[in-house]
Amino acid sequence: MSTVVAWLPWFAGAYLLGAVPTSYLVMRMARGVDLRTVGSGNLGATNLYRQLGWRFAVPVGLFDMAKGALPVMAGLRLPGGGMAVALGLGAAAVIGHVYSVFVGFKGGKGVATGAGVVLGLSPWAFVVSLGVWGVVVWLSGYVSLASVIAALLFPGVTWVLHPEQRPLLWMHVALAALIVVLHRTNLRRLAAGTENRFGRHGSTASRGAG
Repeated sequence: MSTVVAWLPWFAGAYLLGAVPTSYLVMRMARGVDLRTVGSGNLGATNLYRQLGWRFAVPVGLFDMAKGALPVMAGLRLPGGGMAVALGLGAAAVIGHVYSVFVGFKGGKGVATGAGVVLGLSPWAFVVSLGVWGVVVWLSGYVSLASVIAALLFPGVTWVLHPEQRPLLWMHVALAALIVVLHRTNLRRLAAGTENRFGRHGSTASRGAG
């Protein structure tokens, strides 16, 4: 119990780092607009890209990845840490990104921050998942579909390429499941044929996409 209590400030810090609403802040500074009121209303790099383009979306996406990678790296290197602690801290960062205390517990869908967790903990699985994500986006044009497929693939790839993490497979599955659940509205639109394809800009994008 004392060990768990000792790590609580780190988990709180990981959540708060993840909760930094990067895309919201950038949109406010660039246009004076609340990103939650335009495009899909989602506080993620994809919606920001549709509003402001690559010049803003790429740095935001990289920062959101760092929000997931840094807690994982801390958990692996700090005394008393390890794989379980690192993955737990990464999960806290993803939850912070999705349910940010700074913007009324709204946020993005955790893909970039989750990718940062994967990069910090399972770099080879990250490379494979990123490759699959890129191929699916290129072939289909749907970021949401690519994100769901990459998330579903990740636990199995980790099992194969990082056998030392097999005892924590349930945590990888839980993280992947969270990302899939957060994309449930996108999946419904994909089934209905109304999901937006990647590359469309502006506030005309239907709400809830990206």
